[in-house]
Amino acid sequence: MLLILLLGSVSQGQILKGKVVDIDGNPIENAYLINLNSESHAHTNELGSFSIDKTILGNNLEINALGYKKKYFTIMSSNSIIVLEEAVFRLNEIVIQPKLSAMNVISKIDLQTTPVNSSQEILRKVPGLFIGQHAGGGKAEQLFLRGFDIDHGTDIAISVDGMPVNMVSHAHGQGYADLHFVIPETVDKIDFGKGTYYANKGDFATAGYVAFQTKEKLEKSTIGFELGQFSTKRTLGLFSLLGNQKNQNAYIATEYILMDGPFDSPQNFSRINLLGKYSTILNDDSKFSLMVSRFSSKWDASGQIPQRLIDNGTISRFGSVDDTEGGNTARTNINATFSKSIDENTFLKTTTFYSNYQFELYSNFTFFLNDPLHGDQIKQKENRDIYGVNVELNKKTKVNNIAVLVQFGSGFRADATTNTELSHTVSRKTVLENIKLGDIDQTNLFSYLNSEFNFGKLMINPAIRLDYFKFNYQDKLVTDYKTQSESKVKLAPKLNFIYSQNNNLQFFVKSGLGFHSNDARVVVQNNGKQILPTAIGTDIGTIWKPFPTLIMNAALWYLYLEQEFVYVGDAGIIEPSGKTKRMGVELGLRYQLNNWLFFDADTNYTYARSIEAPKGQDFIPLAPDFTATGGVSFNKIRGFSGGFRQRYLKSRPANEDNSIVAKGYFISDLNINYQYKKVNFGISAENIFNAKWNETQFATESRLKNETQSVTEIHFTPGTPFYMKGKITYTL
Repeated sequence: MLLILLLGSVSQGQILKGKVVDIDGNPIENAYLINLNSESHAHTNELGSFSIDKTILGNNLEINALGYKKKYFTIMSSNSIIVLEEAVFRLNEIVIQPKLSAMNVISKIDLQTTPVNSSQEILRKVPGLFIGQHAGGGKAEQLFLRGFDIDHGTDIAISVDGMPVNMVSHAHGQGYADLHFVIPETVDKIDFGKGTYYANKGDFATAGYVAFQTKEKLEKSTIGFELGQFSTKRTLGLFSLLGNQKNQNAYIATEYILMDGPFDSPQNFSRINLLGKYSTILNDDSKFSLMVSRFSSKWDASGQIPQRLIDNGTISRFGSVDDTEGGNTARTNINATFSKSIDENTFLKTTTFYSNYQFELYSNFTFFLNDPLHGDQIKQKENRDIYGVNVELNKKTKVNNIAVLVQFGSGFRADATTNTELSHTVSRKTVLENIKLGDIDQTNLFSYLNSEFNFGKLMINPAIRLDYFKFNYQDKLVTDYKTQSESKVKLAPKLNFIYSQNNNLQFFVKSGLGFHSNDARVVVQNNGKQILPTAIGTDIGTIWKPFPTLIMNAALWYLYLEQEFVYVGDAGIIEPSGKTKRMGVELGLRYQLNNWLFFDADTNYTYARSIEAPKGQDFIPLAPDFTATGGVSFNKIRGFSGGFRQRYLKSRPANEDNSIVAKGYFISDLNINYQYKKVNFGISAENIFNAKWNETQFATESRLKNETQSVTEIHFTPGTPFYMKGKITYTL
């Protein structure tokens, strides 16, 4: 009934509609408009359209959009077209919008001042998000955020162009999110949010979410080549197909990477990416885009090595115990998006996607612990098809003179895997035993209602999300055919308050329930218990511009996780993790010293504990308690640009009683670029002080071939030593 009343209400008063575009006629999304006469405000949607109330002919508007010159515009017609010119980025033109996702301004600033140059940097653009790679770019990164060792994506929802990246019931681990199919140079926007407060984000959005948007168009075509240490080679091609047409854009992007890495046994890593995207503005002012991509990767790996072999000098930090590890993976995506303004107050967006995904991974974490004769190598393999649709209707209206925005969304995601496998192998060739083998079918239907009630300076955001899950598993290791099946419904309410004192100061209080689904094999084995463990979170914070060239953010937060069972893909077993609590504080700032020099810093402290364990035994393994990042960047000064960046991860417990410690690290990177006419020359150096650091590390029980007793200690993948590469790109 509430939805009917809100959508059916007819707004009263004077509302003016229009559109904001660039000089080529392409729409500008999220431009912020302020009526200088009535102080009403609005922002543009994906089609560049806006409607602003309390506005009449003759009123004056101020329009701000990141990367464009601020413009003052006098309303002379009832349907205005406002054209903005591109400009050098200036922090003093940033407006803190009264939105739940206002923190996204941080990622916009960072993309403008320090563009993404590698796949590793894509996720690092989210403040406080740390990554660890233990297969040289072959596997998905291990993620850390807000006191979580997220593994490969269990507690963070990641998407690209509205298409989910996380894999449910994955052969290697729940929520596995391999983002390597994204070519860094095609990233246009990074939308992120921390916590459980977003109705349009469902499964895995407990610590937060990251939504990437690829570019709709390329300004110019570009070809590039990179050459670096460790036999690194990368070729890049970005090709605009239609030129600067006003109503349609198309481009093709490709990259090919070869690298051996710093290891004693070469990685023989290769990855190829192909992406094509087409978008058009139709005659009825609606927008259609189609993205098709293909990604394929294969590699050898040295695996995680035990500290004791380094201490006794048996191998180097870059040596191996079993260098037959490695794997291959591939993903093909088709993603179509249709957006349409039904009227000046109603907007519809639909996304449809399909992915085919293959994965095969060989690992050996325990060496000869379980099989003293053949060793403990395992194979994890799956073949998956993913189908999905997301539909969202946005409606602006007024109820009793209160401005209201209503979003109603619905959709589904269906995953079908065949022969999801965990096997005991030797040298990748011989299968000694199938530990797990079966087909998984998992379906998620969802709907949500999100509303914003604007009372002037105060915006109240109540929302609710409803999810239905169906889990089917056919175990192929049992004699008789049987489909094990469970289902579950989850209700997740949210309530957020945003208080905007002005365009330079905002306070927020956020609260909500979230969840992540458990692996289908866990669900059916436990008769449906703890299918969707609840996460309860709250944030209190502020975003503040104390003066025009400085923006600061701060937050205090708390997150509780209900009892859950975790499927350990490396062992094919189930482990209970228990109830946990995390609380922390975040601080960040962005400062523009002049037109070309920028400074940024983010710090995060977290207290993370298991609730049910006795004191001293309640540490959460690998949960980071303090992280910090920062850097200085410069842009377009006599053709030069570049930056100096640092990141710090404090030492943290590797097991429940903190008797084994994962060592922290402090790493510094540097890059410099020079633009000469159509040619760009660049040099980048990672770990410029050549620190010895462990990128990923675990407390693992293992036994070597010559040992009679097992040892539990740190096993790690070494971080990259000093690493330099050069690049040259040519703009066609």
